[in-house]
Formats: sequence, structure tokens, C-alpha cells
Amino acid sequence: MTESTLRHVQLSRTGEFEYQAVNDRGGVLSFGEGQNADFTPVELLLVALGGCNAITIEALTKRAEPVHFSVDVTADKLAEPGGGSRLQNTQVTIDLRFANDEAGQKMAGRIDDAIEKSHTKYCTVSRSIEPGMPAEISRVGP
Repeated sequence: MTESTLRHVQLSRTGEFEYQAVNDRGGVLSFGEGQNADFTPVELLLVALGGCNAITIEALTKRAEPVHFSVDVTADKLAEPGGGSRLQNTQVTIDLRFANDEAGQKMAGRIDDAIEKSHTKYCTVSRSIEPGMPAEISRVGP
């Protein structure tokens, strides 16, 4: 049986092409169309993809503290002939290194497996994006 737990964020307009997202725990994130330093929605999608994999990989290699852990996420935003755009050629690059001690070497040997399991089995964002995540968009109000 598949467990389903609702995830929720509330978005509010704060200015012209500026919004604020609030999660149920009170976390706040500002975003917009790229007119200032705030993230754009596309950048937030890349953050979600990289962040989900990073957190999952960290959980799978938690028996040693990394000496370095960074994630780089890129994608080409392509205009489509009929209008609109979409992302293509998405790449998540993991740079994870452990100390050269017994625990570090053991976890270093698990990095490739952790990356594979994260992307194909445990990271909800990867698993939703890969097959094409359907989204229903509806309107509330008159």
C-alpha cells in the first residue's frame, strides 16, 4: 500500500511579479520573475531537485561526516516552436568527499550507490520529475 501525506505551501503576491511562499511550519521564501536577487520558479525547481538528492544522499552516507559536499544543478530552458518553454538537459552533479580515515573510506565506497538509490528510489522530487509530473491547475472563487 502506498502512503500518501499531503504537502502544502501557500503563495501570496507581495508586489509586481513578487511572491512569498509559506509552508505549514512557518518557513518563508520570497521569489519572483528574476528582477532582483530572489529565486525564480525555475531556479526553485532546480533547488528542489538538487536539495532532495543532497538530503537523501546525506542520509544514506551519514556514518561519516563529509569534508566537502556540494551539489550543482543545471538545465537548459528551451523555447518551444508553438510558444512556451520547458527545461531540458537537466544535470545534477554531486561532489561529495570524506576524510581519508576508516569511516570516511567506507562511506566513500558507498557514494555511487547512494546517488543511484537517491535518484531512482528515495528522492521524491527526482521520482516525480522523471516520469513527467502531472499537475492539475484550478481556480478558486467567482
